[in-house]
This record gives sequence, C-alpha cells and structure tokens, in this order.
Amino acid sequence: MPDLLKIAVNGAAGRMGQRITALTIADPELELSAALEYAASPQQGHDAGEVCGAGKCGVTISSELVHRVDAVIDFSLPEALDSILPACEERQIPLVIATTGYTDAQREQIAAAANSTPIVMAPSMSMAVNLVMKLVSDAARVLKDNTDGVDVEIIERHHRFKEDAPSGTALHFGKLVAEQMGQENHIHGRSGRPGQRPHNEIGYHALRTGDNVGEHTIVFGMMGETIDLTVRGHTRDSYAYGALAAAKFVASQKAGLYSMNDVLGL
Repeated sequence: MPDLLKIAVNGAAGRMGQRITALTIADPELELSAALEYAASPQQGHDAGEVCGAGKCGVTISSELVHRVDAVIDFSLPEALDSILPACEERQIPLVIATTGYTDAQREQIAAAANSTPIVMAPSMSMAVNLVMKLVSDAARVLKDNTDGVDVEIIERHHRFKEDAPSGTALHFGKLVAEQMGQENHIHGRSGRPGQRPHNEIGYHALRTGDNVGEHTIVFGMMGETIDLTVRGHTRDSYAYGALAAAKFVASQKAGLYSMNDVLGL
C-alpha cells in the first residue's frame, strides 16, 4: 500500500479550513498531519477533527508547522501569508494557495518563493470554475472580431461574510476576456448617467447575499443574441475537493508556480 500524503491545513478553524480538514481525514490517500491557526485563535489546542465535526483525529490545532509534511493547503486570510509562505519556502514544502485578495507586493513574494518551492495558486479552487474559465477564454477569442462589437459583463454572488469585491475569481474572468479581446477599462458597478456603454470596458457587479458559496455569470452581449456562461457552487466542498486535488498534484512537482489548469491538465 502506498504511503499516505501528509497534509497540513492552514486556517483549519475557518469555514473553508474546516471542510478541507474534514475531507482530508475522509480521503484514503491523505493523512492530516497538521492543523494551523493564528496564535490567538480560541481553537488553539483543540482537536482539529472535533472542530470540523469529523470526530477526534489526534491532530491538535497549533500555530507553528513543526513536522515535515508533503503539502500545505492555505485557505485562510491574506495576512497569514507572512507566516506560512516563509515556513514553506525555507523548507521547500509544496504549497497550495487558495486564499484570494492579495496585494501586488504579496503576489511578488509568492512568485519569488516559487523559484525554490512548488506552489499552486489560483483565484478559485473549484474544478468547475476552472473549466468555465477555459470556455470563457475560448469564447472571447472567437468573438473578438464580431463586427457589431461585444459587450462583456461579469456578475458574481457570494455570502454576506466575504470581505473583498469583486471576487478574485470574477477579476480573473475579466483578465481572461481582456487578454483575448483587449478591453482596457474595467468598471465596478454603475450609477448616475454614465452614458452609452462603450465596447472597450468590462463591467463587474458584486452581490453579497446570505450563505451563497459562489456564483459567476459571464455575459457576452451582441446585437440580436447573448451568451451567458454561468457556474454555481452549491456547497463549499467544490472548493475543498479542488484544493485537495491541487495538493496531490503539487506534492510531486518541481519548484515553480502552477495553476489549476496544470492540476486539471487543461
């Protein structure tokens, strides 16, 4: 029987961290070896399995990564990068970065760390979202020469607790479209009398309602017809399963910065 992959979860007491922890425990190919939280977390010292509702697992939530693991999954907050990235870089531990909302400076730190450490970073861990990203890029490439012009709008919905808007996933959808079609103006909502809509812009609209785990619609509007590409997450498990797939992938890779396209072979 092959050895189990030893996984550490950073942000193990958060909403996503709890699901990743529970699904790691349930996965026959994985072993939960560490569960990490910030030093002042009220969950410090608690059994990670009990915290996530999976039952006692014998792994205590702590603030430091003590033992060597095969991969770390970080699904926490941008400020946690200051502790988990150096820890992985110093020991060349493969890292899955599933957190969004990073600054440009933090992204530069991640890119620098990837020179010595294998890292998977993506605006979304959902396998369905990443497949739709491929479809959106293909649609933009085909439609870019439409003689009447194409209006592109991106609508996203998330739960009331999400702190950044638009979502990192929505912004990445816009980046993919702009790479193919060349829109330079990215507008976040509209009000007043902005006048006739130019083709050289992408409009973003962020909705925050209840417990919506994530929904994105990319609209390609033309004269006489419209294409809507929509992907909806029904539970947070869609992101958790993607993160686990990324961990299994990155654990055997050389140093470098990888995306979910690499994980999925797109």
